Amino acid sequence: MEKTINLTLKVWRQNGPKEKGRFETFKVSNISTDSSFLEMMDILNEQLISENKEPVAFDHDCREGICGMCSLYINGRPHGPDDDVTTCQLHMRKFKDGETVTIEPWRAAAFPIIKDLIVDRSAFDKIIAAGGYVSVNTGGVPDANAIPIPKPDADDAMDAASCIGCGACVAACKNSSAMLFVSAKVSHLALLPQGRVEAARRAKAMVAKMDELGFGGCTNTGACEVECPKNISIANIARLNREYLVARLGE
Repeated sequence: MEKTINLTLKVWRQNGPKEKGRFETFKVSNISTDSSFLEMMDILNEQLISENKEPVAFDHDCREGICGMCSLYINGRPHGPDDDVTTCQLHMRKFKDGETVTIEPWRAAAFPIIKDLIVDRSAFDKIIAAGGYVSVNTGGVPDANAIPIPKPDADDAMDAASCIGCGACVAACKNSSAMLFVSAKVSHLALLPQGRVEAARRAKAMVAKMDELGFGGCTNTGACEVECPKNISIANIARLNREYLVARLGE
């Protein structure tokens, strides 16, 4: 038999980055514990539309834990009370009947609120544009085994490349640091021969852009690693620091 729960939702509402925000309280009933958190939000919005009220704006796309868009701060945690998941992978079985659930957007100066629960994460795109790519001519696509790469390096590069840029690391950090994101994007290229040619330029350019955009400094508390849905390791931050130091010493 399907289990359902009733919830009280405290949802952040804000018309734009320059408007004053506030919490609004809603009741939702008979929510299946098998539904996802975003499906619950859909039900809330259907309820609001039927009452001729403005629905809650929230971001989503793939709903498969791939795109990183579903950036919600739920009960004090990025992506809610579960580990290694995005919001769209969070299920309502993680909540208790009658519980009050507080839903907020990411809180970071570099992620201004667009509307309600949607924030502008284009700062991440600007960091990537500053250097998170390979622009040198590496020729045609070689056979998979044509360039010998140590297995540990290949594994670490693949792990770093799994970052989906959701911003949970920034939201979890007390300084709103983007170091875990930047280090993942630097690491997956720095560990591969195709990325070594531009390694120094990349590290300096991406760190400079991160600082320019207003992200805070890293204090290595590890909150970013804990809340990352893709388990990106803070060992990447150490690698970024080494890459950046070597780049500056080579000036």
